[in-house]
Amino acid sequence: MVVMLAACNRAPVPPAEVPKQAATPVVEARKKPEKPELPPLFRDIERRTFQFFWDTTNELNGLTPDRFPSRPFASIASVGFALTAYPIGIENGWVSRNQAVDRTLITLKFFRDLPQGPQAEGKGGYKGFYYHFLDMQTGHRYASWVELSSVDTTLLMMGVLFAQSYYDRDEPREKEIRELADVLYKRIDWTWLQKNKPLVSMGWFPESGAIPHDWKGYNEAMMLYVLALGSPSHPVGPEAWEVWTRTYGESWGVYQGQEYLTFGPHFGHQYSHVWIDFRGIQDAYMREKGIDYFENSRRATYAQRNYAMENPMKWRGYGENVWGLTASDGPQQTLQEYRGEQRQFRHYSARGVGFRENFDDGTIAPTAAIASLPFAPEIVIPAIEEMHKRYGEHLYSSYGFLDAFNPSFDYEDVPLKAGRVVPGQGWVGSDYIGIDQGPILTMIANYRNGFVWEVMKKNPYIRKGLARAGFEGGWMTPEGAPIQVPANADPKAAAARALGTAESRAAQAAEQQPEAPARNQTPQ
Repeated sequence: MVVMLAACNRAPVPPAEVPKQAATPVVEARKKPEKPELPPLFRDIERRTFQFFWDTTNELNGLTPDRFPSRPFASIASVGFALTAYPIGIENGWVSRNQAVDRTLITLKFFRDLPQGPQAEGKGGYKGFYYHFLDMQTGHRYASWVELSSVDTTLLMMGVLFAQSYYDRDEPREKEIRELADVLYKRIDWTWLQKNKPLVSMGWFPESGAIPHDWKGYNEAMMLYVLALGSPSHPVGPEAWEVWTRTYGESWGVYQGQEYLTFGPHFGHQYSHVWIDFRGIQDAYMREKGIDYFENSRRATYAQRNYAMENPMKWRGYGENVWGLTASDGPQQTLQEYRGEQRQFRHYSARGVGFRENFDDGTIAPTAAIASLPFAPEIVIPAIEEMHKRYGEHLYSSYGFLDAFNPSFDYEDVPLKAGRVVPGQGWVGSDYIGIDQGPILTMIANYRNGFVWEVMKKNPYIRKGLARAGFEGGWMTPEGAPIQVPANADPKAAAARALGTAESRAAQAAEQQPEAPARNQTPQ
């Protein structure tokens, strides 16, 4: 997983003053929008993407490859998505419950028994954490450059806890799944990686010790702190969340017409939301902003699309329905002339736009759009249909969308790291990547019926972690409990923020109306 560590050097744009409005228009503007129906293409995407996890996972140990067909090593994050995928397969009738229970038990037992220790070789993890990449057969650390990863262990554990809550029958094998999940989660010593308390380090190397960089600034580590706070055995203190949100710093501001907490690569706005339903629940930071993290990701999705429509770098293909920058494959690390100037292209890299982590080389990853389906279906659905129609002949295959494509990269004489150049279409990737496939499948399921979210709401560790982080309201409010209004709450300010959110939604909904002027979709 690529993590960008650049310090923010741009001050946030101050929010525009919101005019005072009467309460009635606020209520009218906030009517629940109609939920768009998914076209048949999405059912096909779901089935193919599920098959990626079912077909490519090692049946003997439950390890899922980082990528396929390259299949160089297993990714523990991919395993977390696979454990979440199996129940989706059950619910859709693609595999039986017995098959999924078998695969899940094999996986959890393997991780329980995988050797742990401080040695550089022959181990799969240490202190309950696991190495980012593992040998597909032995499960041992893949190579000396592979770190013991706190966030990838988190992605694995989200899948483990999802399995714990899904397999709830009074049956010996499902009971064993629940017990194994407890063993794996409880032995993670989160405090061991708190070298700069109360923050948590990104990881550890047996050769050099803890990685000096901590998880700070808004990104996908929301889920890491939730798990660390919810731990029944080695929890971090509640001040960890307060300090973590304090490091958001200058990431809040107005970008591409949206006021939100920015993070360039779109996976940072998606990963935590795969398992946690942030709709209507707020921590202290979001209470002050008057929105929630779900709304924040919705605005980030619109900002991605707005950027593609503006297309300041004049990449080919970008437009209203072709957009999506995240961490993904790319053609090659190379400098090439494009439109009369030297442009940098990359292979696997984080791509994104915002106040920080800015990099765009014309490479689009379909997962950036599809995994945003719950946030903004009205713009995601047409985008996926357009990308499938325009590029699907070469981009859409056995397991759905290949990882990425770049219509601007048509340099046929440049040796490629991966993929191929299709005449007239540009570069198209050749691999599927597990951590990009996972959000596609799970977020379609969440859009249909909130499946992953509803299962995870039953997990006491997730609820405890959120509560210790200060989340309140919405589905976290105890049944029958009165709604608490803070004593220092400013009702006028709250109404103004609500109006701002409503007007933002209304303006974006208006863009979808037939009478709105059509935006240019002609490739640049």
